[in-house]
Parts: sequence; structure tokens; C-alpha cells
Amino acid sequence: MKRPLRSLHLGDGQGGLDFAAAKAEADRAAARELAEPVCLSWYDRAADRESPAHASECHGDCEVPGYVEYAVNRGAELEVVVGGGAYVFCYRPLGEFAG
Repeated sequence: MKRPLRSLHLGDGQGGLDFAAAKAEADRAAARELAEPVCLSWYDRAADRESPAHASECHGDCEVPGYVEYAVNRGAELEVVVGGGAYVFCYRPLGEFAG
């Protein structure tokens, strides 16, 4: 599976943002790109954590991490990469779930 997501890169990895600040920045960027964005998955490199938890465990040598595949399979359209890959957030528009 290739990365079918549109990628948006914020920062170069030198900013030193914590998870909450990176998520807030990614949320703002996603809101500029998608109608009512919903974060489906994320990755925090420093803490070596992802959501959903353990999504990448059985991916081994796959082309994309489990958290990306999880999001794509649920309609994600945008990947926001913060700080040179320190954090990654995958979003989809709320779409048919709104209302």
C-alpha cells in the first residue's frame, strides 16, 4: 500500500514542540485544508507511541506504518507531519457523519 494521503509538513524538527502543542498546530492546519477535520490516528516519535495503540506491531516491513493504514482505511485524506516527523497526525473530513 502506497501512502495515498496528501501530506502537509509543518516545521523542520527544530521547534521542540510537545505533543499537545504539535496536535494543536496540526489541528489548525487540518482545519484550513478539510471541512470539519477529525483526527483518526497519530504518532509521537519521541515517546514511541501511536494511536490506535499497537497499530504498527504486525506491519514489520510494510511500506506504511500501521497508524497510517488504519486512518486510510477509515477515509483519511490528509497527513500532517510536524517537526520533521516528530509527530504525525492523520485526518479525514467529518463528511457524512456530520449532523
